[in-house]
Amino acid sequence: MARPVEFERSLILDRALLLFWRKGYQASSLTELLEAMEISRSSFYASFKDKRSLFLECLDMFAARTRDILLRARADHTPLDALRVFFERSLGGSRGSKTGWGCMLVSTVLEMAGVDDELNDRSSKLLGTIQAAFEDCLRDAGCAPERAAELAAFLMLVNEGLRVSSRRRLSRRQQLGHIETTFRFLRSAVA
Repeated sequence: MARPVEFERSLILDRALLLFWRKGYQASSLTELLEAMEISRSSFYASFKDKRSLFLECLDMFAARTRDILLRARADHTPLDALRVFFERSLGGSRGSKTGWGCMLVSTVLEMAGVDDELNDRSSKLLGTIQAAFEDCLRDAGCAPERAAELAAFLMLVNEGLRVSSRRRLSRRQQLGHIETTFRFLRSAVA
C-alpha cells in the first residue's frame, strides 16, 4: 500500500510558483522544482501529474492572487484609485524581493509564443480576466461600456509593458513615475 503524501499543498504550490515565476517554464527543471518544493519525486508524481500540470495550477494561482490585489484595493478605494493602487502594489516592493521578476502571465506569453500554444493561450486568457476586472472598475468609475473596454485594453497594454520593463530593473521611482503618468492620462480620459 502506497504511503499517503504528507505536505501542505498550498505551501508546495507557492514554492513551485516562485521558481516558475523567476525562471520560466522551460528553464525550471524537475530537479530544481523538487528541491524548491522540498518533496520527493514520488510525492511529486503522486500529487501532480507532471511538470506541465503543476505549471498550469501555478498560473491559475498567480492570476487569482493578481486579481485579489485589485479586489482588496477596491474595498478601500474609489475605482480609479483602486486601479492605481493595483499597479503600485503589483510592481513589488523593496530590492531583493520579486521586483524585476515581471509578471508570470506576461512572461509565459513571451516565453511560449510560437512554442506552446496551450500555455500561451492559458496565460492570455488569464490576462483577459484581469483586463475584465480593469473594465469593471472603469464602468464603476462612470465610463460607458465601450469606453471602459477601450481604456481597460489600454491599461492592459500599460500593465504588460510595465511588467516587461521591470525586468530592466528600473528603480521604484521610475516605475511609479510611469504609473503616475498613466493615471494622469486615465483621469483626463474618464473625466
